[in-house]
Amino acid sequence: MDQDVAIKLNDHDHEISSLKHRVKECEEQQATINKLVNSVDKLATNMENMLEEQKTQRREINELKQVPAEDFKYYKRLIVGCILTGVVGAILGAILTLVIKG
Repeated sequence: MDQDVAIKLNDHDHEISSLKHRVKECEEQQATINKLVNSVDKLATNMENMLEEQKTQRREINELKQVPAEDFKYYKRLIVGCILTGVVGAILGAILTLVIKG
């Protein structure tokens, strides 16, 4: 009877040792998983920041693209205005010349 108890205690000791070893491995794996989760969280945060930066840059690029078009429109209006002023000035000059001579 004592021998049976001793054998069972020995078996339990081996099983407890095995379980302790397994628990230790699980704890190590859990620590590794926690590190991985933290890394993924940081990566997601960085990607969100990059997306916001990309949106900002896209807006700035679109604004820069519009500048030449706006400049072209301005100079086009300026040139047309100058030409019309010249034509109107020439017509008025011709009319005044005819009025003064006539």
